[in-house]
Amino acid sequence: MIYLTRCYYLSALHRLHNPQLSPAENQVIYGKCNYAPGHGHNYAVEVTVAGEPAAESGMVVNLAELDAFVARELLARFHLADLNTDVPSFRQHVPTSENFCLEIFRLLQQGFRAARIERVRLLETSRNAFEYAAEKGDSG
Repeated sequence: MIYLTRCYYLSALHRLHNPQLSPAENQVIYGKCNYAPGHGHNYAVEVTVAGEPAAESGMVVNLAELDAFVARELLARFHLADLNTDVPSFRQHVPTSENFCLEIFRLLQQGFRAARIERVRLLETSRNAFEYAAEKGDSG
């Protein structure tokens, strides 16, 4: 099994706020990340695909195909977005980086068929990284 990791960059805004909690509870849980109207991050997204190199090309995946998919389905959707209002799933869920990482993984896994999406790693800051990996036996 060969693993290939490709890195992409996007910027997005979010506010960590759960409307089911009181303002005081939100402040305790999320601290400065709860302040309206939100704050932005310059994210790095590492996408790892897995597979055996094709006999014809010697590659696990054609990078142009992966790049086009990520540009169309990930970057067009999330770059410069307000995650709280522009991403439908975050209207019901708090757009923590944990949830954002999972959202990216699911989006890629559901739509990309040229190789198995093995892992997504989301770097929020130089000190915070979040990772979601496919479960064993999960063929995507």
